[in-house]
Amino acid sequence: MKGIVCLSPERLELREMEEPELQEGRAIVSIRRIGVCGTDLHAYMGRQPYFSYPRILGHELAGVLESVPAGVTEWKAGDQVSVIPYMHCGDCGACRSGKTNCCSHMQVLGVHADGGMTERISVPMEHLISADTLSLDEAALLEPLSIGAHAVRRSGIMPGQRALVIGAGPIGLGVMAFARLAGAEVIAMDVQPERLKFCKSWAGVEHTVLAGEDVLTKLTCILDQNLPDVVFDATGNAQSMMSAFDYTAHGGTLVYVGLVKGEITFQDPEFHRRELTLMGSRNATREDFERVIQAIQSKKLDVSRLITHRTRFEQITTEFEQWLQPGVIKAMIERNESGEEK
Repeated sequence: MKGIVCLSPERLELREMEEPELQEGRAIVSIRRIGVCGTDLHAYMGRQPYFSYPRILGHELAGVLESVPAGVTEWKAGDQVSVIPYMHCGDCGACRSGKTNCCSHMQVLGVHADGGMTERISVPMEHLISADTLSLDEAALLEPLSIGAHAVRRSGIMPGQRALVIGAGPIGLGVMAFARLAGAEVIAMDVQPERLKFCKSWAGVEHTVLAGEDVLTKLTCILDQNLPDVVFDATGNAQSMMSAFDYTAHGGTLVYVGLVKGEITFQDPEFHRRELTLMGSRNATREDFERVIQAIQSKKLDVSRLITHRTRFEQITTEFEQWLQPGVIKAMIERNESGEEK
């Protein structure tokens, strides 16, 4: 079979690989869709924390079961699936408390372990999500949208509260959508005016702020001299993450959804004066995946508009770098068998 290997920063190669073997407790998934994530792009550019080369990228995955172990009755060949790519140990304190998304020994496909940018991949049965009611595109987008759903759930935001979401990439857009579904009034902030227009039309945010403006003045004007109750930073930009402290209301919550390869600092007196709650939000759990599926099935999310670029599996190495350019919301890699949905 064929697979794409990131050999080193800015170097991808299409290679022949060994077929995965069918093992007890694991299924063989024939990959049909691969969403390209900011993590993939950061790894390609050499900016991804906890990353080593060479690595097979890809963790936003949808496919079809090719084979399952003998004796398995709840799954069968031909079932359409998505994959929970966070391989947790099941034994650490986080796992025992149900926080499998931040396992002490986490191995995320495509980051710490080889991912799904291949024709077929072996996946533990407990990491499969049934996607027979979804399109392949929708199934591949469950993972990034689940990260947004998890961040909103973790924040504890309540109906009627005001939220600022900084960063209008796919993760930030997911945060906006689920904050709105939670009943919050949402303000989107980004450096690109076109992205802010998309935030209004797709996520239904009430207000937008262009980064670089007098942000504090704009926020207090929008919120009647108040600041947002909850601020989500989904930029992965250190300066943005540090500035976010200034935008959070007294007694409010700041949630770091994005990850930066470096240090974050803040002024402790101001942090204490406001009695802020600072949270990190990592990955997602099965509960979050199920929440996204429900939102898609109930037509509360139209994920098709998130996909702005497409390519065939065999063309990844020649087209990957263009997805670093502004204007790309989500690139989707397609691999279809004869007669399958395009």
